[in-house]
Amino acid sequence: MTQDQAQHILGEIKGKWKQIELGVDFDKLKQDLNSYIAQSEESTLWDNPEQAQAILKKLSHTQKKLQDLESIPEHIDFLEQLILEPDFNLGDELKSLEKQVNTYWQEMFFDEAHDAGSALVFIQAGAGGIDAQDFAEIITKMYIAYARSRNFEIDVIEYIQGQEAGIKRSLLQIKGQYAYGIFRQERGVHRLVRVSPFNAAGLRHTSFVMVQVLPEMDEISSSDIIVNPNDIKVDVYRSQGAGGQSVNTTDSAVRITHIATGIVVAIQTERSQLQNKTLALSILKSKLWELKQSEHRQERQSHTEDVSISWGNHIRSYVMNPYKLVKDQRSGFETTDVDKILLGDLDEIITSVLIKKDKH
Repeated sequence: MTQDQAQHILGEIKGKWKQIELGVDFDKLKQDLNSYIAQSEESTLWDNPEQAQAILKKLSHTQKKLQDLESIPEHIDFLEQLILEPDFNLGDELKSLEKQVNTYWQEMFFDEAHDAGSALVFIQAGAGGIDAQDFAEIITKMYIAYARSRNFEIDVIEYIQGQEAGIKRSLLQIKGQYAYGIFRQERGVHRLVRVSPFNAAGLRHTSFVMVQVLPEMDEISSSDIIVNPNDIKVDVYRSQGAGGQSVNTTDSAVRITHIATGIVVAIQTERSQLQNKTLALSILKSKLWELKQSEHRQERQSHTEDVSISWGNHIRSYVMNPYKLVKDQRSGFETTDVDKILLGDLDEIITSVLIKKDKH
């Protein structure tokens, strides 16, 4: 990295840091931290283990965020001095600081109700046959890699393999601060253009995948969505077929049908029947919440699986032949480094979508 390149990157970091300083309420962060510390020290903390864990997570995140934000100005000043040295080598340190600043700068764009919470990410193969199933697996791995790069917790709840290759659908539970705010930018139809590895004639093929993202029910107030036991039908059955995650063969799989809306949630993981039922109910509540929000916005087709997973509805294209290009239709972001994107380097493209939305 040349000195000019390093100074350019540091200049961008400083610009974003100024916006963060203006946008972050440091006094409130400190008040929140003191509140979480006080709650964590109460003698009755572990009377409710779930609530205790939530408080400790908030305490840990707020503590880290405040420490990071207070150390960034000093780190910027330090790197500014080192850049002037004739034998400077700041590549790794600059990248580390850039990633840290970008994380907090990105958070400034999250303003919807459950952006700060965890996410349920559904990936479903659409038009394109075997290629679409292969693409669904590529997208799933892309999100897992990206989630890991953000230090999120990931649980692969569902991973239904295709008959010949790839997967028919998958469900990822991604836990972490702002996981929903980040991943909801990925909601929509994704399009892949490439020479099909499953076509003996070596023809170019277009395939599609639908990504649906919901906030995890733990992040939604129980007063928002109430499920009456009389409104659902619960079926217990034996898991069938390869699930991709060593799905068991006991009668622990659970299918819950919400009678009024027709929404069906089926879970067949290695968990017990009770655990699967609890998880299925949580996902059902998330789906009902999203349906309620969609109806309020009168944009139901934009946020549910009713959207045709085919040509004309895609939010992003991944072109690998006859040229290489990833283009987001919403922000206009483009890059020829398709491999980097598919390996999970999504921060820049997601930020471009956030900025575009913020301007409208």
